[in-house]
Amino acid sequence: MTFTPTDYLPYDFANRRHIGPSPAEMKDMLEVVGAKDLDDLIADTIPANIRQKTPLDFGKAKSESELLYHMRVTASKNKVLTSLIGQGYHGTVTPPAIQRNILENPAWYTAYTPYQPEISQGRLEALLNFQTMVSDLTGLDVANASLLDEATACAEAMTMAQRISKAKVKGFFIDKNCHPQNIAVMQTRAKPLGIDIIIGDPDDLDATAVFGAIFQYPGTYGHLRDFSDPISKLHAENAIGIISADPLSLTLLKEPGAMGADIAVGSTQRFGVPVGYGGPHAAYMATKAGYARSMPGRIVGVSIDSHGNRAYRLSLQTREQHIRREKATSNVCTAQALLAVMAGFYAVFHGPRGLKAIAQRIHRKMVRLARGLEEAGFTVTPKSFFDTITVDVGPLQSAVMKSAVDEGINLRRVGDQHIGITLDELTRPDTIRSVWRAFGILNRDTDLTAEYRMPDALVRQSDYLTHPVFHMNRAETEMMRYMRRLADRDLALDRAMIPLGSCTMKLNSAAEMMPVTWREFSLLHPYCPADQAAGYHEMIDDLSAKLCEITGYDALSMQPNSGAQGEYAGLLAIAGYHAANGQSHRNICLIPMSAHGTNPASAQMVGWKVVPVKSDPNGDIDLDDFRAKADEHADNLAGCMITYPSTHGVFEETVIDVCKIVHDAGGQVYIDGANMNAMVGLSRPGDLGGDVSHLNLHKTFCIPHGGGGPGMGPIGVKSHLVPHLPGDPNGGGGAVSAAAFGSPSLLPISWAYCLMMGGDGLTQATRVAILNANYIAKRLEGAFDVLYKGPTGRVAHECIIDTRPFADSAHVTVDDIAKRLSDCGFHAPTMSWPVAGTLMIEPTESETKAELDRFCDAMLGIREEIRMIEDGKIDPENNPLKNAPHTMEDLVREWDRPYSRETGCFPAGAFRVDKYWPPVNRVDNVWGDRNLSCTCPPMEDYATAAE
Repeated sequence: MTFTPTDYLPYDFANRRHIGPSPAEMKDMLEVVGAKDLDDLIADTIPANIRQKTPLDFGKAKSESELLYHMRVTASKNKVLTSLIGQGYHGTVTPPAIQRNILENPAWYTAYTPYQPEISQGRLEALLNFQTMVSDLTGLDVANASLLDEATACAEAMTMAQRISKAKVKGFFIDKNCHPQNIAVMQTRAKPLGIDIIIGDPDDLDATAVFGAIFQYPGTYGHLRDFSDPISKLHAENAIGIISADPLSLTLLKEPGAMGADIAVGSTQRFGVPVGYGGPHAAYMATKAGYARSMPGRIVGVSIDSHGNRAYRLSLQTREQHIRREKATSNVCTAQALLAVMAGFYAVFHGPRGLKAIAQRIHRKMVRLARGLEEAGFTVTPKSFFDTITVDVGPLQSAVMKSAVDEGINLRRVGDQHIGITLDELTRPDTIRSVWRAFGILNRDTDLTAEYRMPDALVRQSDYLTHPVFHMNRAETEMMRYMRRLADRDLALDRAMIPLGSCTMKLNSAAEMMPVTWREFSLLHPYCPADQAAGYHEMIDDLSAKLCEITGYDALSMQPNSGAQGEYAGLLAIAGYHAANGQSHRNICLIPMSAHGTNPASAQMVGWKVVPVKSDPNGDIDLDDFRAKADEHADNLAGCMITYPSTHGVFEETVIDVCKIVHDAGGQVYIDGANMNAMVGLSRPGDLGGDVSHLNLHKTFCIPHGGGGPGMGPIGVKSHLVPHLPGDPNGGGGAVSAAAFGSPSLLPISWAYCLMMGGDGLTQATRVAILNANYIAKRLEGAFDVLYKGPTGRVAHECIIDTRPFADSAHVTVDDIAKRLSDCGFHAPTMSWPVAGTLMIEPTESETKAELDRFCDAMLGIREEIRMIEDGKIDPENNPLKNAPHTMEDLVREWDRPYSRETGCFPAGAFRVDKYWPPVNRVDNVWGDRNLSCTCPPMEDYATAAE
């Protein structure tokens, strides 16, 4: 018998991991869309003048086993020491039940932002637990869920204070004991907004000169003090008091609310979230009830569904960047949902007594450590502390620091003669002995009696975490089942396609995710010595080089830790460039009407004025209007913000003209990278005339969305903007995040994606994303109008279908269609953006033909239901669309509807055996906003809802 190798078509298994349709399926799909092959389709879709000239070449793509070996070798170059540096970052124990069932579980990490609440009840409850935890610990009424990191949360609190303060001054006071990175990021945010920063001792606060002040609690060097008096002085002058507080310390210490604070912020990293060389971690913000509607970020609230049952939703969704738009001063796309879920579960896992016990153990260990140092003759400050002390070592600083490293420990260098030490949940007696040895103290036993060294006046008197969810049976079986129950209430990417336009919900492969939790990546402190992070730097340098090749830019900054932060950092780079050229007066930004809501907000955050630009009837930028406004504002034009391909899902042929118009007027071009999934390997924004772009690594480069975070938004720039990239948070101006590389523990995901796909694979992914979008557009043709197409009738990686005519013909809204898709087992496409009353569909390259067909069948089934309303065959107000979504309870309760149970609960596209059941009926958003409640409801409400 002669052996003949299997004749494979030109694809490989590495690429097939991310590319859904098989070669045979692609052939069938190409027949449907009317293209000879993929090359023919791409030639029809992308204008020849914007195609890149040379293919991506990253060398041979790696297999999974090759990739994981390569990652192990790289990870081994990181040195994992015990870091007692503190400064807002702490060692913590991630309970294995949370690591496996949340952090490593695709049911949690592949979920999208819960904008469709009926299919997001699980993560909404988990986030409500987080908010309740924060509200209780801070003693304030309302918390959000969540913010990016402590430093950016401080900056958000500062700008919020400016909005709500009645003091008519420009000054803002920063406690000199704030963490240095917090100060640096606030300074960056303040400068373009004209806020005058005053840094000093709280005792020297002049409340008449400021609209607000922020205090660190405990201070960065360990100091504890009651801020009630300075906050009272602020209130007397109509100014706002902010406290940046470590939440674990609040289990023992007087809470910010009891000091009169208006706003509290901080990081929940030490609640079970690995340090990860700087992130991602969930920051928090809490405030008084009267200020809730001015708070940035997302707020989970309690509402009711159409049957009056309790249901959760995002409250106040339309404020800030949507209502304010051209006047917005912060971005709502600033959350770390997955990490907030982890922190909330950490509190559920430990309960109030467990958290307090952890805090007490840390404090007792620090007292022992301090006593040993004092008895050896060292001066330790402060005398009262929680987990941090500062030791005067005089000229021995470098010697002690080196000795500590030899002991496997990182300490904090403070000035020229002091060393900072912060203990944490991971501290063991051997750790204390190692620190003593670093200070030259030998043969000291850790069995020292530990008294408390916290002022009596600062000992917390109030209860916290009183809700029953924090007192549940914490046996692992019960915890595991609780996490599973919540996950089962959600619809995430592990169940079905999430066809959100511009959000690129694609595969986050298991092999790419695995290194994230390796100790070599997860345990490094962001401020550890650089030689201990050699593996990180090797990875970051290589990934940056690959992203520069993909985008056509000359350099990259990884610091922005969200897409919105990337926009902000990119515009800051442009503003810095203009200022360096003596043109700081340039403050006009042209933004198309179809732009992301974050674009105008980002422009406002750098102190620019937004000038909207009209769109042509075909969705393209109105070139005449653009040119006229560029000419009108030429003397003051800072730049423009455009998205490419356009937000309408089309490769506009005039993009090079748009860039030239801006450059001729002296401005710079910001190209939004949200739609980069349609460009990788085929077209480069840097070649089109872009000066800067951000990349959504949580979209195009496979970092999972995690229910609305984590994200990464690094920026690529041309060479002339390199001097204006974000600076080091611990030195140098212009920092936009707390860590130099944003959320670097996520970067193994994107790096692994590039290494396993190779240049050819990345390009093929782009081509198939365009194929999948055109396939959906073609299959829905005739039933729905595709709103925008290119000159050859093609769409890019997404398409917009027009549902507005059905409002007149059948009283069916885009919301009705979205909720009906839940019955079909799908997350709805992006609703009413960029055009009200439409659905923007982006299938990505990850979806198979079978899943694309299931979605198309569902949409066509919905169209038939609309047609039956139009023909008078179904009641226009009592029909499957108006009553959607249908729950299992609907199926079993008395059925009095003019259509069958089967029609209501098993529409076209829905699985029979593996049917997803929305846990609640349609949520009443208006009721929720009128009755704002943002903490866990009392248990009697649960009982009422169950009746």
